[in-house]
Amino acid sequence: MAEASRPFEPFVPADSRLAEFTPRALVVGTLLGMVFGASSLFLTLKVGLTVSASIPVAVISITLFRLWARLGKRFGARDATLLEHNIAQTAGSAGESLAFGVGVTMPAILILGFDLEIARVTLVAVLGGALGILMMIPLRRALIVEQHGQLKYPEGTACAEVLKAGANQESLEAAGRGGAKARHGISAATIFAGFGLGLLYKLGNSALRGWKESPGVEFGAPLKGGSLAMEISPEMLGVGYIIGPRIAGVMAAGGVLSYLVLIPMIKFFGDGLSVPLAPEATRLVRDMGPGAIRGAYILYIGAGAVAAGGLVSLVRSLPTILRGIRHGLADFRRGPAAGSGVTARTDRDLPLKVVGIGLVGLVAAISLAAPLHMNPVGAILIVVLGFLFVTVSSRLVGEIGSSSNPISGMTIATLLLTCLVFLYMGWTGGAYYVTALSVGAIVCIASSNAGATSQDLKTGFLVGGTPRSQQLAILVGATASALVLGPILLGLNNTATVYLPASAVALAPTVKLPNREVTHREKLAGPDARRDGGEYWVYHQPDPQGGAARKFLLDDRGAPVWYVDPGINGTADHRADGAKVKKFDAPKAVLVSYIIKGILGGKLPWGLVILGAMIAVVLELSGIASLAFAVGVYLPVAVSAPIFVGGMLRWWVDKRADQDLRRRGMTAEEIAAEGDKSPGVLMASGYIAGGSIAGIGVAFLEGLMERRAEALTEWATRANPFFAGPHADGLSLIPFVGLCGFLYLVGRGRWLGAAPRV
Repeated sequence: MAEASRPFEPFVPADSRLAEFTPRALVVGTLLGMVFGASSLFLTLKVGLTVSASIPVAVISITLFRLWARLGKRFGARDATLLEHNIAQTAGSAGESLAFGVGVTMPAILILGFDLEIARVTLVAVLGGALGILMMIPLRRALIVEQHGQLKYPEGTACAEVLKAGANQESLEAAGRGGAKARHGISAATIFAGFGLGLLYKLGNSALRGWKESPGVEFGAPLKGGSLAMEISPEMLGVGYIIGPRIAGVMAAGGVLSYLVLIPMIKFFGDGLSVPLAPEATRLVRDMGPGAIRGAYILYIGAGAVAAGGLVSLVRSLPTILRGIRHGLADFRRGPAAGSGVTARTDRDLPLKVVGIGLVGLVAAISLAAPLHMNPVGAILIVVLGFLFVTVSSRLVGEIGSSSNPISGMTIATLLLTCLVFLYMGWTGGAYYVTALSVGAIVCIASSNAGATSQDLKTGFLVGGTPRSQQLAILVGATASALVLGPILLGLNNTATVYLPASAVALAPTVKLPNREVTHREKLAGPDARRDGGEYWVYHQPDPQGGAARKFLLDDRGAPVWYVDPGINGTADHRADGAKVKKFDAPKAVLVSYIIKGILGGKLPWGLVILGAMIAVVLELSGIASLAFAVGVYLPVAVSAPIFVGGMLRWWVDKRADQDLRRRGMTAEEIAAEGDKSPGVLMASGYIAGGSIAGIGVAFLEGLMERRAEALTEWATRANPFFAGPHADGLSLIPFVGLCGFLYLVGRGRWLGAAPRV
């Protein structure tokens, strides 16, 4: 009993005076947060999910400072302390959670018929991130301290173990472990090797046209219209390895349904039609390939399935959410009181007066920011729903971990409540789309960042960090990451935007000017800007069926000159000169836009949407969680296929390792925590970061050097059998198999000297 009542002692005692909140720790963490925020945004636009960045940031921070100490030894450079590494990983973890919220919500603005403005994206990211952090601070003592034995915070606990393993001798002596030795070393080599290999592979694949990016095959009769493909990229392989075989397999099953069942079925029944099949208005089914059928029909079915899957996930989580609300409100009420009179370093938060002033300032900024189109009702909804879901998120990540935290469900609930309130007030139509989206985006980002903050504070609690220093670090890191996410999002959209002559687009509108819907002018952006330097009026043409609005550039007479197909959620994959373009699907942003348009606009191809919802219902009745399957239905099968391969590799690696760990007497929770730090997961994290950063860089560079990129493509098409030719599909799989093989060997501990998990 005396042992049980003894207060928790962190790794570094409260009376120690180790260096902690130093400029170098803050700068390194912030820069790493920007890098992983950019890669997470890239992933969110591709597949609608991200992976935690805390452990990779911690490992890289330890390695960089250790390298700095060795290289600068003669100049008096010293290694960073354990607490400095904690500050670095805290500042660096914010980028991933912000990127998820931005990528899930902000691209929806394009589908709703508005421009993707950098001011709007940046404001949403900065305000939402800061709101989540400040609202979580009063909950720290109740959630992290008082419920230490009850709320596990798995990612935060695993990150603490990584930091302790990498503690330098100064930190070990301060912790009373002077005779111990730092155990860190191999994990850093693993993640850096993964980063370098992913970067080089992606550059050779995408930039240098070394081999085909998406080998695939289209089937003829009797499965006419069916097709399979695989985007052989390191980032998708890494995602599959980290999320594991179950989710990866369910996602792949959704892709199989789309490409080997639904598209061939539409082709079978529509081939004999002599008129277009609604909602397609111009093309006949017999003239449409698998990609065109997907754009005209499957996207609506997939969006309906994602919406239904998200709602079912939310309903299933309601008992946990309600319990979290009940306990969270109680925690919030007693949180400040619990801290009275406590002056220990490890229990010092930012003063509640500072937190309160900050929250008031944020709400005022949200209300007054013109790009958000906010009104008093929207601001009130942000405060109420933001507090509610920040409280829920902060508690849920302690129970079920960040990877299982239903942020998407909370976002759906926020949008539904907001749109229903607006509908009751009579606020319908396009004027209120941006307001509803701003409410949902800020609450989504606040909830996501609150969960990340909770995990970081748990890490600090275990290693003996100062909460106030961590809270300042994550505020700085979140703000810095938010400032770069907007330009990256717009840059990715612009580089993949296609400008087609309006004469080639069916039903291109001629608008009588002046018109209140035509309010500003712009020039062409991205690679096509070289073709035409003129300035045109911008007109967004609504889709009468409720689909994505179409954007046209008009001359001074109101005649359409260019049709603008965006890089995010666009459908035109070739420029006017024939150059191929890779689009971003942003699956959850489509769901967000359809919720808003469905309630406030009242127009959608409901038949297809409901068909998708029924697919999700069938899966739920069969005992299968439908959300991952629904995302697979929406995404191209080429994206879900490499994720499936990564999941199968993880299953193969873990099967024997988990059996041996169970024989050693480890529990399921201990095995899961061990898996989060395993060499394979670190290598996969490196694949993701390296591949994503290379993908972003290639996208921007090709926009700047379009002619060289076109010349390289022409050369590869003519002279490189791995890129084009009769055997290119098979030959291009050889480098990918090598990438998979290396990941497997590292996961089994056969390379880089990594200790195997068995």
